[in-house]
Amino acid sequence: MLRLGVLGNSDSWYVADLQRVARSRGHLCDQLEFHRLIGAAGGQFPTSRHGNVDLLSYDAVIVRTMPPGSLEQVVFRMDLLHQLVDARIPVLNSPRSLECAVDKYLTTARMARAGLPVPETIVCEGFEEAIEAFLALGGDVVVKPLFGSEGRGIVRVSDPDLAHRVFRTLTRVDAVLYLQRFVQHPGYDIRILILDGQVLGSMKRISDTDFRTNVSRDARTAVHHPTETEVEYAQRAVACTGATLAGVDLLYDQAGELFVIEVNAVPGWRAFTRTTGIDVADQFVRWIDEHHG
Repeated sequence: MLRLGVLGNSDSWYVADLQRVARSRGHLCDQLEFHRLIGAAGGQFPTSRHGNVDLLSYDAVIVRTMPPGSLEQVVFRMDLLHQLVDARIPVLNSPRSLECAVDKYLTTARMARAGLPVPETIVCEGFEEAIEAFLALGGDVVVKPLFGSEGRGIVRVSDPDLAHRVFRTLTRVDAVLYLQRFVQHPGYDIRILILDGQVLGSMKRISDTDFRTNVSRDARTAVHHPTETEVEYAQRAVACTGATLAGVDLLYDQAGELFVIEVNAVPGWRAFTRTTGIDVADQFVRWIDEHHG
């Protein structure tokens, strides 16, 4: 019997899904929350706790959420996850892979350095630099928050006046400006789910009304059978982050050229399971059982 801890919200469907599978396999599975984590150094206290529970008592800890917080809060959370890894407690995904994948620029830069095709991207802090980047990228860009998911905070900017307003606003709130050349696509993207370097499955996300094809924005889904190239790109992209379980987003342009857009190290699988029939929670817990049981 394994004792698993899942860092996720109390009402999380994903926590409940993992608990369903854990119970069916005879394991314990506790829901944990970042705001209840406690660290200690020196003396008789456990180095990492959740309330009164020593985190070292878990056989594995699964990260199912990465809630927003101050820089200090985020650093502290990562510190505790690193402590668990140092104590040989498996953390899935590892804090190092989370730190990479949650940072769009770091992930994009690593993928580009690995020779993967990514849309041209420029990241800066200043207004003048952002305007220069906007023009250099052809005057049609997607502006994204450095941290974020499900399409939140993403806006397409193709008008110079709007660019001035958006970039002025972002610089006033001390945001980093992440600009990526807009890829005119045929109305869908591809999500491939990777577990330990192997493809679990793939689906298309289709939108007729929005360039963002996130399911959270009412995109339709369909089973997809990935090509060898799509699989290769997805596997190489995940390797850039070091994640065990990850979702990779791929996008074709109108000319048929394939781009790697993003790696998600806290991937959702609710729509994926509904579309493909693949029980991702079962596959994931089975993998933990086989590798850390």
